[in-house]
Amino acid sequence: MRVGLYPGTFDPVTLGHIDIIRRACGLVDKLVIGVAINRDKGPLFSLEERVAMIEQTCAELSRQTGVEIVAHSFEKLLIDCARDVGAQIIVRGLRAVADFEYEYQMVGMNRVLDNSIETVFLMAEAQHQAIASKLVKEIARLGGDVSHFVTPEVNSALKERLK
Repeated sequence: MRVGLYPGTFDPVTLGHIDIIRRACGLVDKLVIGVAINRDKGPLFSLEERVAMIEQTCAELSRQTGVEIVAHSFEKLLIDCARDVGAQIIVRGLRAVADFEYEYQMVGMNRVLDNSIETVFLMAEAQHQAIASKLVKEIARLGGDVSHFVTPEVNSALKERLK
């Protein structure tokens, strides 16, 4: 069984994330969405809320693709999380060249820590390349419409949180 790990903070999950998840399903039999606990980022949504958003968002996608998609929270090294969930590959989404530079360094470090786990980069589709959770939150905070960037459920959650 090919197991992939797609890590991130997903605060909140965006259509860009969903695009990468959908495409990663073509590469694996099981996809673990690693929801990172990153206290330095000060997330808008709690870990439990982010996991629930992932589960809600991915339920239909799992049915459509036949790939098991599960959310898994973690607060450790990415490579340790990959080992814990039995992942042979780590899936990373790229939006721009700037993402690649950081990701390239990360892959090099991860290969030293465990060279049996490969990293696969998926380029975001053109219509999703500008989407970043940080920008979505900022637009929502300032009363802008984020419906083009997130699912209706996530949009509602953002509006409720930022009332």
